[in-house]
Amino acid sequence: MYLIVGLGNPEEEYNRTRHNMGFHAINKIAEKYNLEIKKNKFQGLYENALIENQKVIFVKPQTYMNLSGKCVKEFVEFYKIESDKILIIYDDMDIEPGKIKIRKKGSSGGHNGIKSIIEELGTEEFSRIRIGIGKPQYKNDKINYVIGEIQEEDIEKLEEGGDKAKDAVIEILKNGIDTAMNKFN
Repeated sequence: MYLIVGLGNPEEEYNRTRHNMGFHAINKIAEKYNLEIKKNKFQGLYENALIENQKVIFVKPQTYMNLSGKCVKEFVEFYKIESDKILIIYDDMDIEPGKIKIRKKGSSGGHNGIKSIIEELGTEEFSRIRIGIGKPQYKNDKINYVIGEIQEEDIEKLEEGGDKAKDAVIEILKNGIDTAMNKFN
């Protein structure tokens, strides 16, 4: 069974922000497979599904980003999910908008949501899809950049990244992470 988690902030005001690209990718998958991610458990919205012959739990933590690990840990422990079946989708400023990177493990790279998950799970050994959001024009404007509303001219590239993340999840479920890494990285 796979646990696929999209990171974001739960409040309405964050819906159209770069920091919610993980939620956005989960929504794209849900739309493709006609799922509604609205069951509530362990501080998260979730849905169970059978996709590409794989049992999957899709989760959108309803904690704030820097507490995402609490929700993830509860799902992992309750469903006894192996670390190689955990996939976290989130935004990354070090990647250009419209691009994604898939990794099997790694540090938080300064991302508070991933930092929380690593702390709660006690390991860096879980897969991730990082969706590029690019960097702000001014270095000291990072917070406004990630949680501020996306400008119209940036939407198309960010949508492209969300679509690639959706396609990468499907590829992972069909053919495994190594194949997905070769195809999308």
